[in-house]
Amino acid sequence: MPEERNFPTDDNNIGNLMPINVEEELKKSFISYAMAVIVSRALPDVRDGLKPVHRRILYSMAELGVTPDKPFRKSARIVGDVLGKYHPHGDTAVYDAMVRLAQPFSTRALLVEGQGNFGSVDGDGAAAMRYTEARLSKLSMEMVRDLDKETVDFYPNFDETLMQPDVMPARFPNLLVNGSNGIAVGMATNIPPHNLGEVIDACVYMIDNPDCSVADLMQYIKGPDFPTGGIIMGRNGILEAYNTGRGRIVVRARTEIEEMSGNRQRIVVTEIPYMVNKARLVEKIAELVHEKRLDGISDIRDESDRKGMRIAIELKRDVNANVVLNYLYKHTQMQDTFGAIMIALVNGVPKVLTVKQMLYYYIEHQVDVIVRRTKYDLNKAEARAHILEGLLHALDIIDLVIQTIRSSRTTQEARDRLVNELEFTDKQAQAILDMRLQRLTGLEREKLQQEYEELEKLIAYYRQVLSDHGMVLGIIKDELGEIRRRFADERRTEIRQMEYEVALADLIQEEDMVVTLTHRGYIKRLSLSSYRAQRRGGKGVTAAATREEDFVEQLYVMSTHDRVMFFTNKGRAFDLNCYEIPEAGRTARGMAIVNLLRLESEERVTSMLRLDMDRLEGYYIVMATRDGLIKRTALSEFANMRKSGLRAVNLREDDELISVQQTDGRSDLLIGTVNGMSIRFPEEEVRAVGRTAAGVRSITLRGDDKVVDMSVIDDSVRESGAQVLAVTENGYGKRTSIDAYRCQSRGGVGVRAMALSEKTGKLVNLMLIDEDMDLMVITDDGIIIRMPVDSISSQGRSTQGVRIMRVASDSRVVCVARSEREEEEIDETADETPETENEDGTVPDEEI
Repeated sequence: MPEERNFPTDDNNIGNLMPINVEEELKKSFISYAMAVIVSRALPDVRDGLKPVHRRILYSMAELGVTPDKPFRKSARIVGDVLGKYHPHGDTAVYDAMVRLAQPFSTRALLVEGQGNFGSVDGDGAAAMRYTEARLSKLSMEMVRDLDKETVDFYPNFDETLMQPDVMPARFPNLLVNGSNGIAVGMATNIPPHNLGEVIDACVYMIDNPDCSVADLMQYIKGPDFPTGGIIMGRNGILEAYNTGRGRIVVRARTEIEEMSGNRQRIVVTEIPYMVNKARLVEKIAELVHEKRLDGISDIRDESDRKGMRIAIELKRDVNANVVLNYLYKHTQMQDTFGAIMIALVNGVPKVLTVKQMLYYYIEHQVDVIVRRTKYDLNKAEARAHILEGLLHALDIIDLVIQTIRSSRTTQEARDRLVNELEFTDKQAQAILDMRLQRLTGLEREKLQQEYEELEKLIAYYRQVLSDHGMVLGIIKDELGEIRRRFADERRTEIRQMEYEVALADLIQEEDMVVTLTHRGYIKRLSLSSYRAQRRGGKGVTAAATREEDFVEQLYVMSTHDRVMFFTNKGRAFDLNCYEIPEAGRTARGMAIVNLLRLESEERVTSMLRLDMDRLEGYYIVMATRDGLIKRTALSEFANMRKSGLRAVNLREDDELISVQQTDGRSDLLIGTVNGMSIRFPEEEVRAVGRTAAGVRSITLRGDDKVVDMSVIDDSVRESGAQVLAVTENGYGKRTSIDAYRCQSRGGVGVRAMALSEKTGKLVNLMLIDEDMDLMVITDDGIIIRMPVDSISSQGRSTQGVRIMRVASDSRVVCVARSEREEEEIDETADETPETENEDGTVPDEEI
């Protein structure tokens, strides 16, 4: 049998196996690891703004004497010194940290001056350390100044053979000036850089006004000042970060719009957001163009050189540069968010700090540095004064001193006799023995006396400083002011209010526009005045120059300041400002709608509505599908639109959304079909449901019949005397009284809306129209005609109508739109001869 083993539980049984709780051991070990990462690796100290690796690099370079007044030293030599003495980690970590301190696009106030390839804003890495050279910058000398005057504590290195500083004297507020970022265990820090002059001004103000608020400090610190410049949009993120220690700061690239020949424009990018890779940004823009998600760009070039950054984005003819720019802001890193997390170590403990707390701890550190430096200088001055007192006294009794020394057999005997017989101290006696005979001259005595008197003044000054806290603060202010005078520069990052879209709307004149959308998905807007009124039967004018097999499918009239909702055939909803739709000439093709909306494959816009934000409660969106389903949803459910769109209706397979209307909850709905059928019923019969629900049956369809249009009959329509306009694909149309369409129950077969034949073709539109309006009819080959509605005859429901537009044999009418009556003179060249082909063609007028 195996021998039974008993595990001791007594802690005194050293050397034996002991049971431990694995959970407790893991917890203890992980906490130790986490604290080591937090304190010794990832987070900066609030006093000098440095992580341990940066602090060791600067201290090692100072020890090596790699100062600004000395030649550059090989980076490999510096890295090796840091590794061998202070930082027991990989050489890559040390070199990368030193490179970052030397990169003008990463560090706001450079602490290392590099020579050679130290990387670029395109993401290129630095050359190997054996090729590059470095030395301390002039500003970094302020970080290590007075380090030799016992201003900070030192602690042993990893093998306890050398001492290294626990913190740098940091004669300027480096944590705010250069910022910091790092990922620890369970926490991370991301402190933005700031302008040196502004931070020093805030320090001085806080020294004079210790009870100041963050708002007071922001009179001086306007906000972050990134090395790469850019534009900060809005102050809310800055306020939040400065008051709470956390905030989201939106940064945009700096751009200019240049005019080019041929009615073209060029967007020039001269500054990009902080930490954005320029090469990847250019690749992303090119990728959007290649994938046809951004159609308005003809060329993009990176023209950056040693003089500065310049990315040239050339646009196509008649493309709105502001629309393209907004798209780039939304879909690329030309607009980026800096997530500020202002965490730093305070007495070895990580804390989230406000900007006032950061300045407070820095000022406290400077007070400690000045006090310790003053004490050191005082001790040195007192020690030297003590020596001078002995030398001056020895010169007074020089004969006795010489006799005592000459009569002594050894140096030790002479020193002892000077101490015991002449009452000098040990240090004074040693100084007397070390004194050269030339010091016995009268001139040398005067120099000693003068030096002693100056030391007495210094000692008095040092003692006064140590006894007066106000003088300490005054010294800090004076020295900060000198650093500001020598090293401060102009702010690089501009701060603007987040009012871009509002300002853009204010700059755009409010006018009526015609918005067209082609079958292939090209959209544009142009002034309504571009079209002149003609008699019915006229040939019309070209509305859009379309590609082969492309044609204008939808046309709407709205104001430039209207908010437009787009509904797609797949049942999704989007919204845009009308002025965000690119304006183009009457014969221009326009811009692909996918550049403005995030459409999926084979998804197209089927309906557009004007969204009135003041009319949300009590109003509804009614949606009709091609297969005869209808759905009603509260308009308030579409108040908060997303750029990626919202699901408006849950469609069945092979069905699609064909019409969307806004209602007041008390209206009647009129549905028309391709085969000339129609049905009218109260909208209350369609129960209001949520956005993602399906619908209910609106009309029973026979054979291959499909729903083609939907109209809303409300109180205003009834009072205005509006009529129902029916238009066919072969250019026939008529007006009919609304009363001819009586109300029925939802879901029926309906009644005849128009007598159709091979001559008239299928029904294209069944809409409401007023006599004092104009009608625009457009064909699939891009021909449009505008005519007064009252020029179209009013007939019964079962008639086939009159010819309102001559349509070529290989063309057909695809869209009809209403517009306000144009006040221009009617074109007398239009054909006024009425057609007589409608004198019969009726069918029995009974419910089917």
